Amino acid sequence: MAGGRKLMVEVIAAKGLMPKDGEGSANAYCVLDYDGQRKRTRVKFKDLDPTWNQKFEFTMPAMRMQGYLEINVQNENKSGTGRRSCFMGRVVVPMNTVPSKPEAVRWYQLQKRGLFSHVKGDLGIKVWLQNLETAQKGGKNARDIQGEPAIVAGGGVPNGDVLVVGAGKLNKEAKADRVSEGPRPSTITVPEADFTVKETHPNLGNAVDYRQHHDLVEEMSYLFIRVVRARNLSGKDNNTLSDPYVKISVGPVKTETKFIPCTHNPEWNRCFAIGKDKIQGGTCELSVWDAGKISKDTFLGGFMIDLHGVPSRKPPESPLAPQWYRLESKTGNKAISVTMAGDLMVSIWWGTQADEVFPEAWHSDTGESSQFRSKLYMSPKLWYLRVNVIEAQDLLPTDRHMAEPYVRLHVGPYQTLRTSRSVTRGGSPFWNEDLLFVAAEPFDEVMHIIVEDRIAPGKEEIIGHIRIPLMSIARRIDGRPVASRWYVLERDGGRGAFLGRIHLRLCFEGGYHVVDESSNYISDTRPTARQLWKPSLGVLEVGIHCANNLLPMKTTKDNRGSTDAYCVVKYGPKWVRTRTIFESFNPRWNEQYTWEVFDPCTVVTVGVFDNRNTLTGGETLKDLPIGKVRIRLSTLESDRVYTNAYPLLVVTPQGVKKMGELEMAVRFSTASTANVIASYLQPQLPRMHFFYPLDPRQTHMLRVAAMNMVALRLMRSEFPLRQEVVLFMLDTEAERWSMRRSKANYYRIMGVLGGFLAVMNWFTDICNWKSPITTVLVHILFLILVWYPELLLPTVFLYMFLVGAWNYRFRSRTPPFMDAKLSQGEFIGHLDELEEEFNIVPANRAQEVLKHRYERLRGVAGRIQNGLGSLASMGERFQSLLIWRDPRATALFIAFCLVAAIVLYVTPFQVVAVLLAAYMLRHPRFRDPLPSVPLSFFKRLPSQSDRIL
Repeated sequence: MAGGRKLMVEVIAAKGLMPKDGEGSANAYCVLDYDGQRKRTRVKFKDLDPTWNQKFEFTMPAMRMQGYLEINVQNENKSGTGRRSCFMGRVVVPMNTVPSKPEAVRWYQLQKRGLFSHVKGDLGIKVWLQNLETAQKGGKNARDIQGEPAIVAGGGVPNGDVLVVGAGKLNKEAKADRVSEGPRPSTITVPEADFTVKETHPNLGNAVDYRQHHDLVEEMSYLFIRVVRARNLSGKDNNTLSDPYVKISVGPVKTETKFIPCTHNPEWNRCFAIGKDKIQGGTCELSVWDAGKISKDTFLGGFMIDLHGVPSRKPPESPLAPQWYRLESKTGNKAISVTMAGDLMVSIWWGTQADEVFPEAWHSDTGESSQFRSKLYMSPKLWYLRVNVIEAQDLLPTDRHMAEPYVRLHVGPYQTLRTSRSVTRGGSPFWNEDLLFVAAEPFDEVMHIIVEDRIAPGKEEIIGHIRIPLMSIARRIDGRPVASRWYVLERDGGRGAFLGRIHLRLCFEGGYHVVDESSNYISDTRPTARQLWKPSLGVLEVGIHCANNLLPMKTTKDNRGSTDAYCVVKYGPKWVRTRTIFESFNPRWNEQYTWEVFDPCTVVTVGVFDNRNTLTGGETLKDLPIGKVRIRLSTLESDRVYTNAYPLLVVTPQGVKKMGELEMAVRFSTASTANVIASYLQPQLPRMHFFYPLDPRQTHMLRVAAMNMVALRLMRSEFPLRQEVVLFMLDTEAERWSMRRSKANYYRIMGVLGGFLAVMNWFTDICNWKSPITTVLVHILFLILVWYPELLLPTVFLYMFLVGAWNYRFRSRTPPFMDAKLSQGEFIGHLDELEEEFNIVPANRAQEVLKHRYERLRGVAGRIQNGLGSLASMGERFQSLLIWRDPRATALFIAFCLVAAIVLYVTPFQVVAVLLAAYMLRHPRFRDPLPSVPLSFFKRLPSQSDRIL
């Protein structure tokens, strides 16, 4: 028996029991049954809230962890009616849920034994496994397994999730169905924040189905119940139709279908998914009710299903065939008389999240409304609309000369541009200006063009206007000229007299990539025109596991802290949203998604949000961001699964705050390593960006317009991806002035220059003979290079090859993550700096002129800040050549260094110098507008910019 285990059960108390002795009370006792071993507690007379505090132990069969512990609460009848005892409820505890050490009291809701059993109340017990060796050390040691009492901070923890703070750590207690009574503080005590990325070891692969889906998430077991239809139902009396609906009760989980009006043969075809961790007891109760419009609902019939005999199903097995169940109803006033009340068609099975009905099923941890389920969204297809305003003729058929005519253009409700004032006075002004707008398919909008004349300061006169449907505008995918066209101007309300005409050249540009993200963490670089797309390079798979220790985001009506969390993943035009997990600080999603990858030097963004629309009251509230994770694909090794817990960090006016952790699994699979490496030698953006480049200020305005258009279009979805969510994922605040970001960029530059400063200090030490041996070796190396200058470049490249190969051992094993220290979040000197960062619109502490100057100063400082960031990014890209942050780029570079070293060793230095000079000084006609291969490779290297909060 050495090394065996015992099952320890401590029956604590019960509360709220149903009276059974005919005098408003009960004589309660418990009967415990495990593997044929039966034990019972003492009887508590005349007590509906009895307390036993009795401990029992059961011998466990060797190497067996299956089966159930069943506890029946009975009432001892001493009234002499012949019935020794009667049933008051039961609790069934699966053995695979029993912990290995004593934990807090768990309160179980008493379950029915039959359809017409009348039970009420809760039973509090402690159940754990104990090694025989530990038990033999004496009762004192066995009782001391629990250790010292912990401080329970349960305020605001829904669903009985008890957060225990002890020994400086924040741990999650075993999930209880009810927390013991007592005062609960209003806040949760959290430990000192840990901003590091932790490697996790989830049990992946158990959810793999036949088609190799869901292999990046853990398996979650669900009880699927499909309610199909009913037949031959009776109404409140036998002569009326009913409005039937079905109630489902599995332990504490209760749900129902919608009611079907006026029928005896309703059809619902509704599927429910109930998490196995939510199930208590071994039965499922289904009952049919008649919805009462004025009076109470009427019970029509029901039945119970033993969950122990429910079959399991795994795709691609065929769906389980539903079957008819006879509904039982009781009649009579005293004795129970069971009658048949129709039939209900139901199919019930055990499955996982790999089941094909899972996305559309109602989940036990998600709201019944479909707006809280997982959804897939696609960004609208965006185009650049180019409007070339050339000239106008015969504008004013009056004797008044034109003063300063110009053209104002409107596309949609938010995009307005205007030309400069024409220098040509009279009725035929000339502009020849290009204006760019962003438009999205389908082109259901109209472009409004207005010709105006400035007749006095602050006074404009409309000469005429035209409306052009966007659907009528031609498209092009290259720089070939598009035919221009004359348009006749109109007045408001009709054409009227001839007002002149305007000469325009219009086209949609399909050769550009419409940028709606920051270039530092862009997720898609393909042009708009599909015919210009290149084949995909691989597949990105993201498994969203769970979140840990989230902070309360709102307060419920009963003054409890609550969080209803969901995740949003954005890569390319594809957005996915997980289901919303209600009232849990440790939600488990275990959902997996897949994207095609066309460029490895892109970034996937994952955001966690609190769903504020779960609150009742009809008020629409904005969803609050909890945190964000960004991962650059080029830093991932091919076909390797990365499982990590990422801290969710946000910047608040009080500093950087950790909101919890998000556990994810990420895998980047490549179809061809050669194609991926070849992509490093190509420009990241389409060719049109280099043959016909856009002005940087114009690019910024177009990006803002694209972000707003994506947010508005996704808001049209059913159910919408909210605008504040989209703008947070696209990082609309990245260009805003921040003292913290400016300091971060300054220290990034100093970090880059630190290497050059270190070389200068080293050279100073050489000159000062700080280390004589080193100084002598440098003199010898210098003399060798003087006599043999052709060895200079090979030696430099060989040195870089050796440094890169040496640093391979120190490469990062986890994807680089947003760094609070790098972002200067841990070194905030004054909170006034953060107040300035979050003070988007200055308060009324200053005059209007000072406000205007302050905003202008912030705009200038923002541009300086971005310039410093770009300079820092260039230096960091140089550093990343040899530190294996991008394994493919470093491998490619050191391979080039090795080849270059060998070639330069055998090639005369004079030949190399002449060829290099000839290439650098070549005639412009031999230059390609596209960036060179080294420049394209350099721009694809990672920097620290994507790690800045």
